[in-house]
Amino acid sequence: MIRNNNAPRVESVHRALVLLKLMAQEGSLSVTEAAKALDVDPSTAQRLLATLAGDGFAEQGEQRRYGPGPELLRPGVTRAVPPLRVRARPHLERLFERVGETAHLATLVGTKVHHIDGIEAATHALRFGLRVGVILPAHVTSSGKAMLADLPLHEVDARYRIALSGSNGPAAEIDFDKLYRDLDETRRHRVGMNFQESEEGVAAFAVSLGVIDGEHAAFSIAMPIARFGSGDAKRISDHLILTAAELKESQL
Repeated sequence: MIRNNNAPRVESVHRALVLLKLMAQEGSLSVTEAAKALDVDPSTAQRLLATLAGDGFAEQGEQRRYGPGPELLRPGVTRAVPPLRVRARPHLERLFERVGETAHLATLVGTKVHHIDGIEAATHALRFGLRVGVILPAHVTSSGKAMLADLPLHEVDARYRIALSGSNGPAAEIDFDKLYRDLDETRRHRVGMNFQESEEGVAAFAVSLGVIDGEHAAFSIAMPIARFGSGDAKRISDHLILTAAELKESQL
């Protein structure tokens, strides 16, 4: 088919199609993001999104963000599978709303944890900042322990043998007895914990999300240990387990 770039364009249709493309690529859009992408007033972006939602091509979800609607998601409609960060983002937002502390999405690469997305609890005077883009050793992080605990012992050993044999191996010796105890405890509680191991003054908790599209992922919550109370461990753990279950259910 020959595309005629000189054909007259119906601006409202063009804008709606741009929003549909952005929702497919990013997973969800806020009114502010839509207005910026289209270079229009927020009221115009709101009307366009509301129209798409009214016809089933978009739907409003968490934090008043718009994502693909049932008309785009119904069987027979070909679409690319969004990346892990996009698919997990609504659940990460839900976790953040439930807990009110800084939340991250992380993946396991060898024996390292890669933080690929996060939401900072910016309203606290004393808070834990974002670590998006930061790579840390798995054995000292809550998310690393949560993901390693999913693996059989022989695979954990194999990963560390490879890491230790390389020129860029761990700078410090690893206490494997402690690591194995930590992984056993993580399996019992279903939540990985880190009290000032990766960073002084930080308490962190994480739950594994399993393998999603080939990436082993986890959600984590971190907060200053100075604000950590006796009931926080159970509260945070319960919300992590619940949110992970909801994400897994949505992938079925």
